[in-house]
Amino acid sequence: MTALDWVRSRVDPSTATALFLVGDLLAIAVFIVIGEISHEYPLLSVRVLGTYVQFLVGWLVVSVPVGVYATDYRTDLRRSTVLVLGAWLGADVVAQGVRATPNFPGNASVTFGIVAFLVGGVLLIVWRLTLALVTSQRQSTAPA
Repeated sequence: MTALDWVRSRVDPSTATALFLVGDLLAIAVFIVIGEISHEYPLLSVRVLGTYVQFLVGWLVVSVPVGVYATDYRTDLRRSTVLVLGAWLGADVVAQGVRATPNFPGNASVTFGIVAFLVGGVLLIVWRLTLALVTSQRQSTAPA
């Protein structure tokens, strides 16, 4: 199996997958913005970008191997929810590791890791369940 075959087994190359990916990245951005605002950091700063990059790298490194964007992610909501939360937990761990380096803002923190998992996880799940609901309603009301 080539690397390309492996990626294809983990990522459904469809418009719907692209929509989920964009929405996931926006949900992560919302999580970062909420945190930065709550700590009164200016939103247009290198710090905000650096914090986003930490979680973006974590998400991309973990979500693809876990199969968050595989072909069956839309058909089994329970499995999809578990995969997303597992991937987000892994992404959080990666981000905390990146935060522990001197190259990025912030420090690794168990408390922040827990908050990040809970808030980010809720945002990702709410976004994905909302899209799944809207998509399923459109499919059920489409003419046969």
